Amino acid sequence: MGVRKFRPITPGQRHKVLSDFDTITAASPEKSLVKGRTKSGGRNNSGRMTMRYLGGGHKKKYRAIDFLRNNFDIPGIVKTIEYDPNRSARIALVFFANGDKRYVIAPQGLEVGQTIVSGEKVAPEVGNTMPLAKIPLGTLIHNIELTPGRGGILARSAGSYAQLAAREGKYVTVKLPSGETRIILTTCLATIGTVSNPEHNLQVSGKAGRSRWLGRRPRVRGVVMNPVDHPMGGGEGRSSGGHPRSRNGIPAKGYKTRKKTKFSNKYIVEKRKK
Repeated sequence: MGVRKFRPITPGQRHKVLSDFDTITAASPEKSLVKGRTKSGGRNNSGRMTMRYLGGGHKKKYRAIDFLRNNFDIPGIVKTIEYDPNRSARIALVFFANGDKRYVIAPQGLEVGQTIVSGEKVAPEVGNTMPLAKIPLGTLIHNIELTPGRGGILARSAGSYAQLAAREGKYVTVKLPSGETRIILTTCLATIGTVSNPEHNLQVSGKAGRSRWLGRRPRVRGVVMNPVDHPMGGGEGRSSGGHPRSRNGIPAKGYKTRKKTKFSNKYIVEKRKK
């Protein structure tokens, strides 16, 4: 898995860097796990724009991903590694021994033909899912639950991983991709390994049109707007616009927006690095 550069035979290819897609083994998804996906263009149910700079883009089909990994003690064979337009990581189609078919987030190193399984008494190998109580300390993990039975929500994007640091009582200490260290219940599930496609951050679009294909419209800087449109707008010439802030007036660059009374504060051992 890597990236490829292009000969600059057109201006849009001069700086373009894309994935080489060498690990992908299937061109079309499993029909039983695919459903349509509607687009809002940033509009709400009244038709009013609530999110700017969204709209257009190529049509996508949603692949139903198994974040629960609750087929306990039933081995599954990896049939394909596939591209998913809805996420940065690769996904794997798994056929389980009970006849079930599921998509899972593909960890780095997972190959077609490999067997994966979920459960308490499985080996801590890449692709297997286990309770945090059974995973050896120092192991790199992803797709981590915060609440038992609700499915993994942490460390799911391309190349991300967390590390199991300590275990005490009914909690484990996990260092997250952001640098934050927090405690999680030992009964929560996590998958062994790091998420696939680690070179995702090396990709370069190369042209504005590629952003439009992804559904991203041109973004306008606040300093070039008028004062009626943005707190940083107005002024003569190229004025800086004052202190950096959002359209709503919320300061950027260091202003803390997290609530001091948030319920999960007690589970955070060390805050993320600035």
